[in-house]
Amino acid sequence: MKWPRIGGIAALVLLLGSAGCGSGGTPNGSSSSTSSPQSSQSGSLTPVLLFTGVGTSAPDVSAVQAMLDNLKLSYSTVNSAELEAISDAQLKTSKLLIVPGGNSIMIGQNLSAAATAKIRNAVEQDGLHYLGICAGAFFAGSSIYNGVDLTSGVWFNFYADENKGIHLEALNIALSNGSLLDVYWQDGPQLSGWGEVVAEFPDGTPAIVEGGAGNGFVVLTGVHLEAPANWRTGLTFTTPLAVDLAYAGTVIQSALNGNPLPHF
Repeated sequence: MKWPRIGGIAALVLLLGSAGCGSGGTPNGSSSSTSSPQSSQSGSLTPVLLFTGVGTSAPDVSAVQAMLDNLKLSYSTVNSAELEAISDAQLKTSKLLIVPGGNSIMIGQNLSAAATAKIRNAVEQDGLHYLGICAGAFFAGSSIYNGVDLTSGVWFNFYADENKGIHLEALNIALSNGSLLDVYWQDGPQLSGWGEVVAEFPDGTPAIVEGGAGNGFVVLTGVHLEAPANWRTGLTFTTPLAVDLAYAGTVIQSALNGNPLPHF
Protein backbone atom coordinates (compact mmCIF):
# COMPACT_ATOMS: atom_id res chain seq x y z
CA MET A 1 0.00 0.00 0.00
CA LYS A 2 1.29 3.45 -0.93
CA TRP A 3 0.44 6.03 1.70
CA PRO A 4 1.59 9.65 1.55
CA ARG A 5 4.56 10.31 3.80
CA ILE A 6 2.69 12.05 6.61
CA GLY A 7 2.33 10.89 10.14
CA GLY A 8 0.34 7.96 11.48
CA ILE A 9 -3.33 8.42 12.35
CA ALA A 10 -3.31 11.97 10.97
CA ALA A 11 -2.27 10.60 7.60
CA LEU A 12 -5.14 8.12 7.54
CA VAL A 13 -7.70 10.74 8.58
CA LEU A 14 -6.40 13.19 5.99
CA LEU A 15 -6.51 10.62 3.24
CA LEU A 16 -9.99 9.42 4.04
CA GLY A 17 -11.26 12.97 4.35
CA SER A 18 -9.76 14.63 1.30
CA ALA A 19 -7.26 13.19 -1.20
CA GLY A 20 -8.36 15.71 -3.76
CA CYS A 21 -9.18 19.38 -4.21
CA GLY A 22 -11.59 20.58 -1.59
CA SER A 23 -10.77 18.60 1.57
CA GLY A 24 -13.72 16.24 1.42
CA GLY A 25 -15.59 18.82 -0.63
CA THR A 26 -14.65 20.98 -3.56
CA PRO A 27 -13.35 24.44 -4.50
CA ASN A 28 -14.89 27.11 -2.27
CA GLY A 29 -16.64 24.43 -0.22
CA SER A 30 -19.19 23.54 -2.87
CA SER A 31 -20.62 20.05 -3.03
CA SER A 32 -19.49 17.46 -5.52
CA SER A 33 -21.21 17.13 -8.86
CA THR A 34 -23.39 14.50 -10.44
CA SER A 35 -24.07 16.78 -13.38
CA SER A 36 -26.45 15.74 -16.11
CA PRO A 37 -24.38 14.71 -19.11
CA GLN A 38 -24.38 16.23 -22.57
CA SER A 39 -22.63 13.34 -24.25
CA SER A 40 -24.06 11.42 -27.16
CA GLN A 41 -23.95 7.75 -26.33
CA SER A 42 -25.28 6.64 -29.69
CA GLY A 43 -22.55 8.09 -31.91
CA SER A 44 -19.15 9.66 -31.92
CA LEU A 45 -18.22 11.89 -29.01
CA THR A 46 -16.76 15.36 -29.42
CA PRO A 47 -13.01 16.07 -29.45
CA VAL A 48 -13.04 16.91 -25.72
CA LEU A 49 -14.70 14.68 -23.13
CA LEU A 50 -15.24 16.34 -19.74
CA PHE A 51 -15.84 14.00 -16.80
CA THR A 52 -18.63 15.23 -14.49
CA GLY A 53 -19.19 12.11 -12.41
CA VAL A 54 -19.52 11.49 -8.69
CA GLY A 55 -16.74 13.23 -6.79
CA THR A 56 -16.14 16.03 -9.27
CA SER A 57 -16.63 19.64 -8.23
CA ALA A 58 -19.63 21.36 -9.79
CA PRO A 59 -17.88 24.77 -9.64
CA ASP A 60 -14.76 23.35 -11.27
CA VAL A 61 -16.79 21.59 -13.96
CA SER A 62 -18.37 24.99 -14.69
CA ALA A 63 -14.96 26.68 -14.71
CA VAL A 64 -13.59 24.16 -17.20
CA GLN A 65 -16.71 24.47 -19.35
CA ALA A 66 -16.22 28.25 -19.41
CA MET A 67 -12.63 27.72 -20.58
CA LEU A 68 -13.72 25.31 -23.32
CA ASP A 69 -16.44 27.71 -24.47
CA ASN A 70 -13.96 30.58 -24.55
CA LEU A 71 -11.56 28.45 -26.60
CA LYS A 72 -14.47 27.50 -28.88
CA LEU A 73 -13.76 23.80 -28.37
CA SER A 74 -16.58 21.32 -28.85
CA TYR A 75 -17.01 19.02 -25.86
CA SER A 76 -19.24 16.36 -24.36
CA THR A 77 -19.76 15.68 -20.68
CA VAL A 78 -19.92 12.20 -19.22
CA ASN A 79 -20.89 11.10 -15.72
CA SER A 80 -19.80 8.00 -13.82
CA ALA A 81 -22.53 5.69 -15.12
CA GLU A 82 -22.01 6.80 -18.69
CA LEU A 83 -18.27 6.32 -18.49
CA GLU A 84 -18.96 2.76 -17.36
CA ALA A 85 -21.20 2.27 -20.40
CA ILE A 86 -19.09 3.92 -23.10
CA SER A 87 -17.54 1.40 -25.46
CA ASP A 88 -13.84 1.39 -26.25
CA ALA A 89 -14.74 2.35 -29.82
CA GLN A 90 -16.73 5.38 -28.66
CA LEU A 91 -14.07 6.52 -26.21
CA LYS A 92 -11.36 6.52 -28.85
CA THR A 93 -13.37 8.96 -30.99
CA SER A 94 -12.43 11.73 -28.53
CA LYS A 95 -8.99 13.32 -28.45
CA LEU A 96 -8.89 14.50 -24.83
CA LEU A 97 -10.40 13.42 -21.51
CA ILE A 98 -10.45 16.10 -18.81
CA VAL A 99 -10.94 15.07 -15.18
CA PRO A 100 -11.45 18.23 -13.10
CA GLY A 101 -11.06 18.96 -9.40
CA GLY A 102 -13.17 17.48 -6.66
CA ASN A 103 -12.49 14.51 -4.40
CA SER A 104 -10.28 11.85 -5.96
CA ILE A 105 -11.32 9.17 -3.48
CA MET A 106 -14.98 9.62 -4.42
CA ILE A 107 -14.13 9.71 -8.12
CA GLY A 108 -12.24 6.42 -7.95
CA GLN A 109 -14.60 4.64 -5.61
CA ASN A 110 -17.61 5.43 -7.78
CA LEU A 111 -16.05 3.84 -10.86
CA SER A 112 -15.31 0.18 -11.41
CA ALA A 113 -11.84 -1.18 -11.98
CA ALA A 114 -13.03 -1.99 -15.49
CA ALA A 115 -13.84 1.68 -16.11
CA THR A 116 -10.44 2.92 -14.97
CA ALA A 117 -8.78 0.18 -17.01
CA LYS A 118 -10.82 1.37 -20.00
CA ILE A 119 -9.45 4.90 -19.54
CA ARG A 120 -5.88 3.61 -19.19
CA ASN A 121 -6.21 1.46 -22.31
CA ALA A 122 -7.73 4.34 -24.29
CA VAL A 123 -4.74 6.52 -23.38
CA GLU A 124 -1.94 4.00 -23.66
CA GLN A 125 -3.21 1.98 -26.62
CA ASP A 126 -5.54 4.28 -28.56
CA GLY A 127 -3.79 7.60 -28.01
CA LEU A 128 -6.48 9.42 -26.01
CA HIS A 129 -4.92 12.40 -24.25
CA TYR A 130 -5.62 13.17 -20.58
CA LEU A 131 -5.73 16.39 -18.57
CA GLY A 132 -6.04 15.95 -14.80
CA ILE A 133 -6.73 18.98 -12.64
CA CYS A 134 -6.03 18.64 -8.90
CA ALA A 135 -8.21 15.63 -7.97
CA GLY A 136 -7.97 14.59 -11.61
CA ALA A 137 -4.19 14.54 -11.20
CA PHE A 138 -4.40 12.39 -8.06
CA PHE A 139 -6.77 10.08 -9.95
CA ALA A 140 -4.30 9.74 -12.83
CA GLY A 141 -1.63 8.33 -10.55
CA SER A 142 -1.24 4.96 -8.91
CA SER A 143 -3.85 5.69 -6.25
CA ILE A 144 -5.04 2.96 -3.92
CA TYR A 145 -8.53 4.39 -4.51
CA ASN A 146 -8.92 2.88 -7.98
CA GLY A 147 -6.58 5.30 -9.73
CA VAL A 148 -6.04 5.09 -13.48
CA ASP A 149 -2.24 4.69 -13.13
CA LEU A 150 -1.07 6.54 -16.20
CA THR A 151 2.20 7.06 -14.34
CA SER A 152 3.71 3.56 -14.32
CA GLY A 153 3.16 3.07 -10.60
CA VAL A 154 3.95 6.60 -9.38
CA TRP A 155 1.55 8.00 -6.77
CA PHE A 156 1.24 11.63 -5.69
CA ASN A 157 1.36 13.30 -2.29
CA PHE A 158 -0.18 16.62 -1.28
CA TYR A 159 1.75 19.85 -1.76
CA ALA A 160 3.65 20.57 1.48
CA ASP A 161 1.36 23.36 2.71
CA GLU A 162 -1.35 20.74 3.30
CA ASN A 163 0.74 19.41 6.18
CA LYS A 164 0.90 22.92 7.67
CA GLY A 165 -2.89 23.01 7.94
CA ILE A 166 -3.27 25.23 4.88
CA HIS A 167 -5.97 24.09 2.47
CA LEU A 168 -6.55 27.05 0.18
CA GLU A 169 -4.24 29.87 -0.94
CA ALA A 170 -2.78 31.91 -3.76
CA LEU A 171 0.62 30.48 -4.71
CA ASN A 172 3.38 31.66 -7.02
CA ILE A 173 4.35 28.87 -9.40
CA ALA A 174 7.50 29.21 -11.49
CA LEU A 175 7.57 28.40 -15.21
CA SER A 176 10.67 27.19 -17.03
CA ASN A 177 11.26 30.63 -18.58
CA GLY A 178 11.60 32.15 -15.11
CA SER A 179 8.21 33.86 -15.04
CA LEU A 180 5.87 33.50 -12.07
CA LEU A 181 2.12 32.98 -12.01
CA ASP A 182 0.07 33.60 -8.89
CA VAL A 183 -2.54 30.85 -9.01
CA TYR A 184 -5.33 29.26 -6.97
CA TRP A 185 -4.42 26.12 -5.01
CA GLN A 186 -6.76 24.01 -2.86
CA ASP A 187 -5.68 20.68 -1.36
CA GLY A 188 -3.84 19.79 -4.55
CA PRO A 189 -0.94 17.40 -5.17
CA GLN A 190 2.70 18.03 -5.84
CA LEU A 191 3.61 15.83 -8.76
CA SER A 192 7.08 14.47 -8.02
CA GLY A 193 8.35 11.34 -9.70
CA TRP A 194 6.68 11.40 -13.09
CA GLY A 195 6.95 13.33 -16.35
CA GLU A 196 8.61 16.57 -17.36
CA VAL A 197 8.21 19.50 -14.97
CA VAL A 198 6.32 22.38 -16.55
CA ALA A 199 5.91 24.50 -13.39
CA GLU A 200 7.19 24.36 -9.83
CA PHE A 201 5.67 25.21 -6.47
CA PRO A 202 7.55 27.66 -4.21
CA ASP A 203 9.37 24.74 -2.55
CA GLY A 204 10.62 23.44 -5.91
CA THR A 205 8.28 20.45 -6.16
CA PRO A 206 6.37 20.02 -9.45
CA ALA A 207 3.07 21.89 -9.76
CA ILE A 208 2.41 20.95 -13.40
CA VAL A 209 3.87 17.97 -15.27
CA GLU A 210 3.48 16.41 -18.70
CA GLY A 211 4.55 13.25 -20.43
CA GLY A 212 3.70 10.34 -22.63
CA ALA A 213 1.69 7.34 -21.49
CA GLY A 214 1.94 4.77 -24.24
CA ASN A 215 0.40 6.39 -27.31
CA GLY A 216 -1.30 9.13 -25.30
CA PHE A 217 -0.17 12.46 -23.89
CA VAL A 218 -0.87 13.40 -20.28
CA VAL A 219 -0.85 16.79 -18.53
CA LEU A 220 -1.39 16.96 -14.77
CA THR A 221 -1.77 20.10 -12.69
CA GLY A 222 -1.91 20.45 -8.92
CA VAL A 223 -3.29 23.99 -9.19
CA HIS A 224 -6.43 25.56 -10.64
CA LEU A 225 -5.31 27.77 -13.50
CA GLU A 226 -8.95 27.91 -14.62
CA ALA A 227 -10.20 29.40 -11.33
CA PRO A 228 -12.71 32.21 -12.06
CA ALA A 229 -12.84 35.59 -10.36
CA ASN A 230 -15.26 34.57 -7.58
CA TRP A 231 -12.82 31.92 -6.31
CA ARG A 232 -10.32 34.69 -5.59
CA THR A 233 -12.46 36.37 -2.94
CA GLY A 234 -10.46 36.85 0.25
CA LEU A 235 -7.15 35.91 -1.37
CA THR A 236 -4.40 38.21 -2.62
CA PHE A 237 -3.20 37.64 -6.17
CA THR A 238 -0.45 39.53 -7.98
CA THR A 239 -1.09 37.92 -11.37
CA PRO A 240 -4.14 39.32 -13.20
CA LEU A 241 -6.99 36.87 -13.70
CA ALA A 242 -6.72 37.22 -17.48
CA VAL A 243 -3.10 36.05 -17.40
CA ASP A 244 -3.91 32.92 -15.40
CA LEU A 245 -6.87 32.11 -17.63
CA ALA A 246 -4.77 32.60 -20.75
CA TYR A 247 -2.25 30.11 -19.46
CA ALA A 248 -5.08 27.72 -18.56
CA GLY A 249 -6.11 27.89 -22.20
CA THR A 250 -2.55 27.16 -23.29
CA VAL A 251 -2.46 24.08 -21.06
CA ILE A 252 -5.79 22.80 -22.40
CA GLN A 253 -4.66 23.26 -26.01
CA SER A 254 -1.38 21.51 -25.24
CA ALA A 255 -3.22 18.52 -23.76
CA LEU A 256 -5.71 18.41 -26.61
CA ASN A 257 -3.09 18.47 -29.36
CA GLY A 258 -0.40 16.48 -27.60
CA ASN A 259 2.05 19.34 -27.94
CA PRO A 260 4.44 19.55 -24.97
CA LEU A 261 4.66 22.77 -23.03
CA PRO A 262 8.06 24.34 -22.27
CA HIS A 263 9.55 22.51 -19.31
CA PHE A 264 12.58 22.56 -17.04
